[in-house]
Amino acid sequence: MDYKTSGVNVEAGRSFVNQIKSNVQATYRKEVIGGLGGFGGFTRLPEGLKSPVLVAGTDGVGTKLELAQKYQAHFGVGIDLVAMCINDVITSGAEPLFFLDYIATGILSPAAMGQVIEGIAKGCRLSGCSLLGGETAEMPGFYMPGQYDLAGFCVGVAEEAALIDGSNVCEGDRIIGIGSSGVHSNGFSLVRKVLDLKKVDQTTQYGKDQVSVINTLLEPTKLYGELVKSLLGAKVEVKAMAHITGGGLPENLPRCLPTGLRAFVDVKAWSRPEIFTWLQEAGEIPEVDLWNTFNLGIGFCAVVSEFEEKRFLEVSSNTGFDAWTIGVVEAHTDKDQQLVKGLPSS
Repeated sequence: MDYKTSGVNVEAGRSFVNQIKSNVQATYRKEVIGGLGGFGGFTRLPEGLKSPVLVAGTDGVGTKLELAQKYQAHFGVGIDLVAMCINDVITSGAEPLFFLDYIATGILSPAAMGQVIEGIAKGCRLSGCSLLGGETAEMPGFYMPGQYDLAGFCVGVAEEAALIDGSNVCEGDRIIGIGSSGVHSNGFSLVRKVLDLKKVDQTTQYGKDQVSVINTLLEPTKLYGELVKSLLGAKVEVKAMAHITGGGLPENLPRCLPTGLRAFVDVKAWSRPEIFTWLQEAGEIPEVDLWNTFNLGIGFCAVVSEFEEKRFLEVSSNTGFDAWTIGVVEAHTDKDQQLVKGLPSS
């Protein structure tokens, strides 16, 4: 016996690294030192920072991967992986510096994995972030043939004095919601149960325009790095930001607010995308569970003063992002545990 007969093809792995090299190198920022293939990736910090702070985040794609693998949508989940990490890191005002990926699979499929890397590279390029390195692990017997899992790790950098941490948020500040591209990469354990219940396939359509349910669900997570960079470049004073992931607004919005404050959200301030209505009706999902699982059309939030509200919305529009004032910050007592008011609670 040898390694290949046990299920691991070392030569295929080497060939795969050569295959993805151009996509990876196309993401390199000027700070990157060396190339692909070493035991570590090297990068300098950007010039001109007086007191640089590194901001790190890690995440995966979750069970959306099962749907993507079933319908061969590998490129999109590569973007998802980048977005789930970078959208977290930029909430501090950090500039994404580099990204690392980890791919675990049963038997290496260069075609499928190549598409994943293309998606990761695309997400990095859109975010101005270097794909500094990664790891592809072939694990036969642990993963079924054709099955793979993804994890990512992102590091950003910010000037310490310019970090956005929510500490200066105050009563009366406005909460801005920025539109999502759909379900993003959260809640897919529930989504998949609904799809199984309704026997959904590639031909199943929904909504007034009768579009594909599967294609809509596989739409990649929106990247918000360009918006944050534009806002900070325009000197818009952003006090806090939140990436709306699993747990929706009720769980994620309070994470950017200091103690003694809560959010009041006007649920009529934006239109809920049709896919969430279809999911609710198809799965008979209670309204409160819908809010506690999905983003419902708001993928990212920011808190600004009332004096910066107009400028924020103008920059968002000019950058191509849909944004609405969806609420206000208000005081609350420790006796009241509800940190987001205005949402269904039962």
